[in-house]
Amino acid sequence: MASPLSNQFCRILRKTVLKRDVSSRLGFLHNSLSGPLRNASTYKAAVLKEFNQPLVIEDVNAPKKIGKDEIRVKVMNCAVNASDIMICDGEHETKPALPFTPGFEVAGEILEAGSNAVSEGFNVGDRVIGLNKDKHGGFAEQCVISMQDAWLAPSSVTFKKCVSLADSYATALIGLARRAHLKEGDTVLITAAAGGLGLAAVDIASHVYRAKVIGVCSTSDKSSLVREKGAWSALVFNPHDLEVTVKDVTKGKGMKVVFDAVGGDVFTAALKTVAHEGTVIVAGFASHQVPQLLLSELLQGSYSILGVSLSYYRANDPEVYRDTVQDVLDMCEQGLISPHISESFDFEKVNEAMEYMRARKSSGKVIVNICDS
Repeated sequence: MASPLSNQFCRILRKTVLKRDVSSRLGFLHNSLSGPLRNASTYKAAVLKEFNQPLVIEDVNAPKKIGKDEIRVKVMNCAVNASDIMICDGEHETKPALPFTPGFEVAGEILEAGSNAVSEGFNVGDRVIGLNKDKHGGFAEQCVISMQDAWLAPSSVTFKKCVSLADSYATALIGLARRAHLKEGDTVLITAAAGGLGLAAVDIASHVYRAKVIGVCSTSDKSSLVREKGAWSALVFNPHDLEVTVKDVTKGKGMKVVFDAVGGDVFTAALKTVAHEGTVIVAGFASHQVPQLLLSELLQGSYSILGVSLSYYRANDPEVYRDTVQDVLDMCEQGLISPHISESFDFEKVNEAMEYMRARKSSGKVIVNICDS
């Protein structure tokens, strides 16, 4: 298991090397920015022109300049996430101004870097992963990302794997490790276990922390995948079966940790499985049903309910945000975890990728291949 100490050491080593090489990178940047890549005036992007309508792939104008804290990325792959679907369907809490290019989880190569980004170790030609939730724009051949939301990608990890890691695995790691204080041998119930976030939680809990995991899925074929990913048991959701299985696994004690990203009836049933002084992590509401919980119910079980949001950590605890994403990249490089890619689509079939997500056919991540690597 990768210890927090080893990950911290890797981060300190990286920072030391980056500071030592600042001057050489600045010189390389000056030479690189005069090349033809920066001068490309247009690139192809999948553009939303009207809510609830297909994306249109067309040429768009590239920004002439980027900020000191920004990098311009040639996008190799972009993940399709639930929030992308909600935005395009007009169901997200915020509606962007149209025309709009969705996609926030990207992996690719740096075409251009601002001066502050260079001083932090981002160089033209470097492989990077980005979480571009402020600007989006990932369903395109290029996008501009703040250095706060970019990480150097391990050379041994493919772009497709890189783009499948940051959002879901970092969210799962914060929920399980930082909030629930998961330990080896703990029992963990994970709902929506075959989804991108659910599989990430299964992978981390079972392989990094060696916990005993029960996964809850919507279909039997998905439960097989969850078991392959490391779960001790995986079952199709049924409140009675869930309660019986938990009692059997825990000898009547209940689950130490419940990780829920569904809400609705699944959340209500999962609450009945929590052990005395157990912890419930709320990571989302895939069912679009936000459960209503009376505070008096907490007295009946003496358990804790904690929320986790990577976006919240980005805004309020950026050091934890950046370190956590770096930790999951390190874990993948070390072979401790490996994201599951359900399906990948060529750029021209981006609307098919969106429909694949809407139909809830995916298990794990759905990827759009933007440029040839």
